[in-house]
Amino acid sequence: MFSIEDTPLVRKLGAFVSLSEAELRVLETLHKRRRRFIAGPELVHQGQSDQAAYILASGWACSFKMLKDGGRQIVDFQIPGDFLGLRSVLLHISDHGIEPITDMEVTEVSAADLLVAFERHPRLATAILWAASRDEAMVVEHLVDIGRRHAAERMAHFLLELGARLNLVGMGIKTGYACPLTQTHLADALGLTAIHVNRILRQLRERGLVTFQSGIVTFDSYNEMVDFAEFNPAYLNQGGPLLR
Repeated sequence: MFSIEDTPLVRKLGAFVSLSEAELRVLETLHKRRRRFIAGPELVHQGQSDQAAYILASGWACSFKMLKDGGRQIVDFQIPGDFLGLRSVLLHISDHGIEPITDMEVTEVSAADLLVAFERHPRLATAILWAASRDEAMVVEHLVDIGRRHAAERMAHFLLELGARLNLVGMGIKTGYACPLTQTHLADALGLTAIHVNRILRQLRERGLVTFQSGIVTFDSYNEMVDFAEFNPAYLNQGGPLLR
């Protein structure tokens, strides 16, 4: 039986605000239009207009920009509890594409429904603004990754960040998590080649820091991994509810 309290979105927003019963009921209403998508075909095309926003209930997706030469830069990966296309639906045009990495289930949300919910429940609007601001902070860290961190540190930082995000929504633990990403996904996200990704993962494994095999990321030495990547999760702001 569906329970809004057990959804990844509520777990995620709960890191910032203690949601009231009325706010939970609003989120429950937003979860009425459920849709399923298979892995592969684009959910949203770059330049597309008049699309809905989505809340990812299960599965993984990625946001990306395509270049004229066919190259792809993955901007971020979305996991359960994340919004898809929220900025685009408010700006009326998508400046990036969205692709399901796995089969996934989403809740379709219209801009009108969001605006009504925000008007009637300002704390809920603040919580979703926090989530959007947190996503922006992650994009800043990804820019630092590509611009200033060496490849191995870049990979380590990314895997730790992903682990922290998954742990928040109950899909990971401190020692590791299931991960459907391929080396091509990692390459497109981190500005590396697939061959370089393979080499870096092997180096991190040989150093006793992390193993990524058969779809499972295992932190062999979590604290050493954190030190190596200089990972400070403060930008993820997961220290418990700030608004009560």
